[in-house]
Amino acid sequence: MPVTFTTDDLATAQVDALVLGATKRDGALALLEGHGLGEDVVQALSGALATLGAEGSTDEVSSLAGVAGVEAGLVLVVGVGGSGPAPRTEQLRRAAGVAARSLTGRGSALFALGQEGRDQAVAVAEGAALGAYSYVEQHGVGKADSAKAPLGSALVRGLSGEEAEAAQAEVSALVDAVSYARDLVNTPPNLLYPETFAADVVSRAQEAGVEVEVWDPEQLAAEGCGGIIGVGQGSARGPRLVTLRYTPEGADRHLALVGKGITFDSGGLCLKPGASMVTMKMDMGGAAACAAATLAIAELGLPVQVTAYLCLAENMTGDLAQRPGDVVTMRGGRTVEIINTDAEGRLVMADGLALATEQQPDAIVDVATLTGACIVALGERTIGVMGNDDELRDSLVRLGTDAGDTAWALPMPEEIRPTLDTPVADLKHTGERSAGAMVAATFLQEFVGTRGEGAQASPIPWAHLDIAGPAYNEKSAWGYYPKGGTGAGVRSLVALARSYAG
Repeated sequence: MPVTFTTDDLATAQVDALVLGATKRDGALALLEGHGLGEDVVQALSGALATLGAEGSTDEVSSLAGVAGVEAGLVLVVGVGGSGPAPRTEQLRRAAGVAARSLTGRGSALFALGQEGRDQAVAVAEGAALGAYSYVEQHGVGKADSAKAPLGSALVRGLSGEEAEAAQAEVSALVDAVSYARDLVNTPPNLLYPETFAADVVSRAQEAGVEVEVWDPEQLAAEGCGGIIGVGQGSARGPRLVTLRYTPEGADRHLALVGKGITFDSGGLCLKPGASMVTMKMDMGGAAACAAATLAIAELGLPVQVTAYLCLAENMTGDLAQRPGDVVTMRGGRTVEIINTDAEGRLVMADGLALATEQQPDAIVDVATLTGACIVALGERTIGVMGNDDELRDSLVRLGTDAGDTAWALPMPEEIRPTLDTPVADLKHTGERSAGAMVAATFLQEFVGTRGEGAQASPIPWAHLDIAGPAYNEKSAWGYYPKGGTGAGVRSLVALARSYAG
């Protein structure tokens, strides 16, 4: 959905709908300021909202038709929640998304949610565009033709001139990236598997001017990527490793990204219950986020070098499927005893982390739908962040949350590492059942190397984003989040790259 910025008068705007914001202040409903409407219009709106019993709470939508003094045929008043005079950007983002979803089938809308600065205006634009997202690619002809189109276009009040042009380009790049990640996650697994995932990324990367390289099973074996090979060998659809390289001139920082790309997870020989497999097309959400973020960083022209590793495999139960008790040799030569074939994500990620280490980047960030334990700990809307560097970890929590990827830091206690010891290999890939998210992160840390040599060697700063909860929304749409793939992690990675770019 196209989004543009404007400073036009709300009352005379030639749009199908006008979107305003409301909150509860001092016990009474109040329209957010900055709309520029006349006092008569405001009083009429306030009276109508009072009659409807509107409270300005989060996700609340009140529709008013034929409002005197307003050209638009419909006025939508959406609650932002809270009681402060200036709601934070995420509240505005979510309110705009709710409004956009409510305007399905409408041609145009002007959003004026009380945004006063650039960041708030951009948040409203992002929320409106992300809220209008729709995935209908697999609907039959009759269903697709009869489905209502999302909101056609959005105007956001508050910016003009060069500032508006720059903001529009920023919003477009970010929304396109999140939508691409959502599309990948939503694609059925009979259509999206390692080979087709890789082909799609190759096509997108070429359009964006990003260098791309794909390793097939033969090359993966030759390069010693035993983790990816081991997970993928039970499927008739062989694994792939896709490497994206964005190398702008003048870049003095290098960020490496590693994404888990299990295009379908049956659990392997440690088979999942049937009900648990229904959403397992989403187990490649980390790779989708890394691919989409890299393309967005390139489109934005950020002066930061990015190398992304997409570790793609399908975890199935074919004749060659790996068994509990197998020992595999990972990239770099370390051996791992397989304990539970349904803990496959950390195996493909280990090869990606080892490859990323070889490039000696300034930081490594991996993104994965890794553990159900993280959902138990943080719920379905919060990303768990762990790592070996407090500054990087805390920056990702702050930057991600500000960008809309709500995140929380988790520890990696030292007592976890001994639970990975085994007498038959360098380590096993699962430990005790408790603290499962932190056990998985501790395993991944084993494959993050150092920079420098000898006494000067130090661990490469590394952070791990467990997006198992927020990557896929099984419940009703809320805010600007649709049902299905959400694009979790994309905005966190772009925000981190932007911080590196100064």
